[in-house]
Amino acid sequence: MKTFKAMIAAAALVTMVGCSGSSAAYKAGTYTGTAEGHNGNVSVEVTVSDTAITAVKVTEQAETAGIADGALNTLPDAIVKANSAEVDAVAGCTDTSEAIKEAVKAALAQAK
Repeated sequence: MKTFKAMIAAAALVTMVGCSGSSAAYKAGTYTGTAEGHNGNVSVEVTVSDTAITAVKVTEQAETAGIADGALNTLPDAIVKANSAEVDAVAGCTDTSEAIKEAVKAALAQAK
């Protein structure tokens, strides 16, 4: 019985030690990414903590005013809220939406 209890205690200890490793998803900081949009490059600045995307800002773009505004104005906040670049594209501005998402992915790749 003592051996069984010792084995259970050892298994629990190994499990706790295995779970205590770093849970950081990112290296905290601000990173940039660029992807091809409908009218040229779309550049973003992405700020992350160890565990989350905290800000996304489109810093450069040449997309068509009025048409791309939906993606430019809503996608950055949607990405922060979802903590992921895997969000739905904005209807009517698919190219711009995909460019923002790809640029964010490029920035996040630097933060890993």
